[in-house]
Amino acid sequence: MTADGSPRPGSGAQEPVSDLVQRASRQLSQLVRDEMRLAQAEMTEKGKRFGRGGGLFGGAGLMGVLTLQALVATVIAVLSLALDVWVAALIVTGVLAAVTALMAALGKRQISQASPPRPEQTMESVKADMAEIKEKAHR
Repeated sequence: MTADGSPRPGSGAQEPVSDLVQRASRQLSQLVRDEMRLAQAEMTEKGKRFGRGGGLFGGAGLMGVLTLQALVATVIAVLSLALDVWVAALIVTGVLAAVTALMAALGKRQISQASPPRPEQTMESVKADMAEIKEKAHR
């Protein structure tokens, strides 16, 4: 046997079953730990995306309220003052509406990138690992 526990090339001796089981158990434990770390990292990233998307949606809601307030101010200006005042108010309303639309679109993109909220890469990796284990077990 070599220092890493593998049989020496050409030694002709096979490892005892207990050694094989021990090594398989260690490797399986390490594999599970690695997959758990991968799942944790993936869920952390998705959580961050949900947080950013939610914040942008919240900002879009606030901008929507400001847009409505500006629209009300525009209507008042139109009814009570000369043309140049309401034109100015309408321009402000348009700018606020554009900012609202942009924030909502960015928030939607962040949420869609984080969905579905499960560790898909880890699940695929575990499936591949299980398929390989089954394949090697049938040899």
